[in-house]
Amino acid sequence: MEAVNLLTSNKYSEKQIGYLFISVLIGTGSDLFNLIIQNIKNDLQSRNPIFVCLALQCISNVGSIEMAEAFAADIPKLLVSPMKRHIRVQGTDDRCRTRVRLCLLPLVPHSPECIPPGASTRLARIHLVNDQHMGVVTAATSLIEALVKRNPEEYTGCVSLAVSRLSRIVTSSYTDLQDYTYYFVPAPWLSVKLLRLLQNYPPPEDPAVRTRLTECLETILNKAQEPPKSKKVQHSNAKNAVLFEAISVIIQQDSEPNLLVRACNQLGQFLQHRETNLRYLALETMCLLATSEFSHEAVKKHQETVINALKTERDVSVRQRAVDLLYAMCDKTNAEEKRNTGYLVVFTRSCMWQVLKVAILAEKYAVDYNWYVDTILNLIRIAGDYVSEEVWYRVIQIVINREDVQGYAAKTVFEALQAPACHENMVKVGGYILGEFGNLIAGDQRSSPLVQFELLHSKYPLCTVSTRSLLLSTYVKFINLFPEIRPTIQEVFMADSNLRSADAEVQQRAVEYLQMSKVASADVLVSGGDRVKESERQSERISEVE
Repeated sequence: MEAVNLLTSNKYSEKQIGYLFISVLIGTGSDLFNLIIQNIKNDLQSRNPIFVCLALQCISNVGSIEMAEAFAADIPKLLVSPMKRHIRVQGTDDRCRTRVRLCLLPLVPHSPECIPPGASTRLARIHLVNDQHMGVVTAATSLIEALVKRNPEEYTGCVSLAVSRLSRIVTSSYTDLQDYTYYFVPAPWLSVKLLRLLQNYPPPEDPAVRTRLTECLETILNKAQEPPKSKKVQHSNAKNAVLFEAISVIIQQDSEPNLLVRACNQLGQFLQHRETNLRYLALETMCLLATSEFSHEAVKKHQETVINALKTERDVSVRQRAVDLLYAMCDKTNAEEKRNTGYLVVFTRSCMWQVLKVAILAEKYAVDYNWYVDTILNLIRIAGDYVSEEVWYRVIQIVINREDVQGYAAKTVFEALQAPACHENMVKVGGYILGEFGNLIAGDQRSSPLVQFELLHSKYPLCTVSTRSLLLSTYVKFINLFPEIRPTIQEVFMADSNLRSADAEVQQRAVEYLQMSKVASADVLVSGGDRVKESERQSERISEVE
């Protein structure tokens, strides 16, 4: 209550403390909230512009639904000239008009109708271009940008106005806007806001406006090439902030090939910059440039630099962006080069959690399916924990549907399983492929049926339940393919660890496969094997759907 009493004081210091207390500690559910609302309304109608500023600042800080409902009708009245009826104080009117716009910003999401329909055009035209106070223009731009995201069509007229104001900023020197120059960069915050506002619209249809915007963007790119006017980091941060927003406008409009190529070349200079943030932003922005038909070739010129970044970069997030860029720039022209240089191995070791992209590229640009099998198996060997089921499901599906690669796949996976440390995903692939096509390599003494079985079963004790279930299905397929090793496989089915397994799936498979191997004829085994395959395929389809 003492804080509420301070609001009624005519002393600035007391009123300021009251508003500060209310903004921080009193919630909208307080019993005193209605009394607070009334005091704020009184200050909004005060003849003292400083009291009006305090009231607006409090509304903006709270920014609740209740505030929006209480003041939705009062604040727009102050929108054009909040101190028109008051005695003007030098500089105070500008501060008050700035706070009106900043106050409306948090209220718009709760009460969009607080901006009258007719006020939108007037707000843009008067304050975006004609207002001489840069603080008012900056606040108005923030408000207009928020309104544009909710209703772009209503504010299409602000495009030409924003371009006009942006042109005046980028063509001025730092001495022209001395009060709003930050480390030799004229009004960087306003420039960034204007560029973000323009990203909400397509290229201007008016040729004059479009030409002027192109000139602005070219000027920003030219200034980025100039020697720095200061060695302090604040200067480069401000200049690069404007540069990256300008490049975002170029990418979003995607209509000026020359600007797109120039933007790509400018970003390429940042790929080896000592600042980690600049390298990250350059890679992230180049990913967008790689999707444009005008700049795709220009992005590919930096391929070696990006690959070297994968090898030497210590920051994980930068490596991830480099992987995204390499994925975006890959096409038929450089896919062959990547295959020959072991690019995918570097790709995988640098960001193992992105192995799905490696698998997609390997399949998309594979001209030789033997190479595709080698690549996926190498992928499993390097980053087995990060290889999802979709990846090894896909390689199995391709091997099954292509007879010319089945023998090579069986031979390759057999050799891969001989490694001392073999990932479980490799065991799954090996179990499935050898169970289907192990007979294609059984003629070699080094990969005889018994050797294949012993190799797979040596991995069995260390596998999870799902892999053990898959291997049991492989063993019953071996009985069909290689009747001579039936007794050895039956002993595995009869083992207590399988017949009395705590897992119902392993136990059921062991019991049913053992009985099948004892009583079934060769014809039944063939049809039973087909049913096993169909069951596994249905399980795969269910997993894909999930």
